[in-house]
Amino acid sequence: MKQVIIDVREKDEFKADRVAGSINVPLSELGHQAPGILKNLDGCSFVLMCRSGKRAGLAKQQLEQLGLGCDLQVYEGGILEWKRQGKPTECAGPVAFPIMRQVQLVAGTLVLAGAALTWWVDPRWLALPAFVGLGLTVAGSTGFCGMAELLARMPWNKAAPKGGACGNAC
Repeated sequence: MKQVIIDVREKDEFKADRVAGSINVPLSELGHQAPGILKNLDGCSFVLMCRSGKRAGLAKQQLEQLGLGCDLQVYEGGILEWKRQGKPTECAGPVAFPIMRQVQLVAGTLVLAGAALTWWVDPRWLALPAFVGLGLTVAGSTGFCGMAELLARMPWNKAAPKGGACGNAC
């Protein structure tokens, strides 16, 4: 039986570093995409992979609840364990932090700066962390993150030229 690796990390993580031949079905889109993909690969067994194994475990639970009746395994330790074992990966070349980490860094920095400015300069600076909190609330409730959209357009997040295998350098 042929084994197919389904990587449930988000698209930017998958582009940055992946197992050759793996299929990317982000956990956030799994319920919509997986049934069609799994039906097209009938007769295969599936290995679910993520960064460390946690999301792959959630993906397995979600797929089992859908009742698709296929052979599912979780690659324990995820791509980190895969690389630790010296197995090769592919990547698009040097990439920036994943977009969500960039959002966390920028939002955290803005909140800290706003709090410091409120404390030492002027209480009206409280508007800055309040604005960031509003943005995070909207992102959490709607799934749209304006800061992520803005950061994705930054030059350091533009697609790198096509790269090949990069071993464990990613």
